Amino acid sequence: MCGIVGYVGPQQAQNVVIEGLRRLEYRGYDSAGIAIVSDQAIQTRKKAGKLANLEAELVDSPISPSHTGIGHTRWATHGAPNDVNAHPHVSEDGTIAVIHNGIIENFAMLRDKLIAEGVTLRSQTDTEVVAHLLSKQMKSTPGLADALREVCQVLTGAFTLVVVHADTPDVVVAARRNSPLVVGRGDGENFLASDVAAFIAHTRNAIELGQDQIVEITPNSIEVTDFYGKPAEFTEYEVTWDAAAAEKGGFDLFMLKEIAEQPKAVADTLLGRIDKSGKVTLADLGLDDAFLKTIDKIIITACGTAYHSGLIAKYAIEHWTRIPCEVELASEFRYRDPILTPTTLVVAISQSGETMDTLMAMRYAREQGAKVLAICNSNGSTIPRESDAVIYTHAGPEIAVASTKAFLTQIVACYLFAMYLAQTRGTGYGKDAATVALELSDMPSMIDLVLDTTEGVKAIAKELIDKQSVLFLGRSVGFPVALEGALKLKELAYMHAEGFAAGELKHGPIALIEDGIPVFVVVPPQDDELHDKIVSNIQEVRARGALTIVLAEEGDESINEFSDHIIRLPKCPALMQPLVATVPLQIFSCEMATVKGYDVDQPRNLAKSVTVE
Repeated sequence: MCGIVGYVGPQQAQNVVIEGLRRLEYRGYDSAGIAIVSDQAIQTRKKAGKLANLEAELVDSPISPSHTGIGHTRWATHGAPNDVNAHPHVSEDGTIAVIHNGIIENFAMLRDKLIAEGVTLRSQTDTEVVAHLLSKQMKSTPGLADALREVCQVLTGAFTLVVVHADTPDVVVAARRNSPLVVGRGDGENFLASDVAAFIAHTRNAIELGQDQIVEITPNSIEVTDFYGKPAEFTEYEVTWDAAAAEKGGFDLFMLKEIAEQPKAVADTLLGRIDKSGKVTLADLGLDDAFLKTIDKIIITACGTAYHSGLIAKYAIEHWTRIPCEVELASEFRYRDPILTPTTLVVAISQSGETMDTLMAMRYAREQGAKVLAICNSNGSTIPRESDAVIYTHAGPEIAVASTKAFLTQIVACYLFAMYLAQTRGTGYGKDAATVALELSDMPSMIDLVLDTTEGVKAIAKELIDKQSVLFLGRSVGFPVALEGALKLKELAYMHAEGFAAGELKHGPIALIEDGIPVFVVVPPQDDELHDKIVSNIQEVRARGALTIVLAEEGDESINEFSDHIIRLPKCPALMQPLVATVPLQIFSCEMATVKGYDVDQPRNLAKSVTVE
């Protein structure tokens, strides 16, 4: 989950590394640190808290100019988030500095062995163990890359390691196992990072590294090998967005910018995939029609917000394809011994393509003989690389930790796949294919309409600032929308929030209703069979004192007398409604966090990409 940057080249390394860390701070902000190599010595600076603390430290205690450096922003796993546990970690003789993303599972055994040999450890981290192991290995294995290969063979777990040595000032070496690492190829300079955002201002030429690989970069060379020194193949690609896409662009918050980008993100995800007749084309899917016709079960696996997109997708997949679809939390999936066969399709949804729980779930599925389709926003990331097929969402970089545009585009990508599968199998969509395609193609403009009417939602947040708990209700596809609304409020405003299937109210949750408790209710379109039932649910909670905030389509007057606040949505079919109903809930949570004075883009204890189990 941590942010990692490595640089070697003609520029001042400190400037390049700090700039890269600034772009990666969304990956972890418990602490930050930098190590540079100059005058055959390693200099480090590191501070707990956000990157600004490290930058202030560098002003107060400057480091010498250098053309080689590494940097790190931390999401704490082993050890408290303090100055001592911040990365980089340095060997006892001061010649080696290490930064690390992931967890070394056997570190306790390795630590105890080092202590028995007389090594003094300064921190509580698993990372420091690597620095000492490398220092010891260098005594018998000349060459930093060779020593790192030897050390990696005794490590278990998931890790990206980036190291520098005082005696090799123009070399940075890194290792990757089950954790993200990309290379940026420049002109007379090269980069390492956990995300291309770190070096996008310098180059769009990237290299994706495979599992269990070592990379050594100098200003003019990139050498990739496996953990045993054998030359390894790698794939080069060009990043399709530029540095401006990762900036705030005049918005106060990345989250506000990304909410505003949702119409374009959805349009880009649809671009070139539906023709005028309603036919869906997924040219790069990677699954042939013969296999698609044999599928007898679909399992969607994902975490967090992506899991909610999968819950919504289930309704469309089953409705349009008539194939049974299950949705599983990736963190639980492989531990319950699921039933998978060669005719099972597993759909793995991940914004980053590096979500460790989802990655391990899809690996398990493939080991059991199932095929895997990835829904992903990050080109070249691990999950799409290891899948049998992929649909990219084209949302562009999402920097705010709380996901917004990635969520909507995941729904759209799943819908496109469901339509393509129905088209291939000849099951139809329950109505004219061209009509469904037109409905989906209209959604960017519908989302735009919602964004034009957000002031009322912000006013509701200000009114509810002193509330301790908020509930969200929905039915059918509105239920996952309710779950997502609650999750956003937890993530950003640190409030108790719960999402419920409205039909379950009478089976227990209605006991939570008390005078003044805010309850958001997502109302299906008026022509939906569940519409009247959820209006009854609104009456039930209103009768018990709830403050009702109702999301209903334009022209629906049936909810007026039971609503304290009404948020109007554009008219659209029930399956499309999540794409518009989610947006006001995103804005509400963002505004609630803002008026409470919290950091919206970097909420406490969270990180953007969860790369540990």
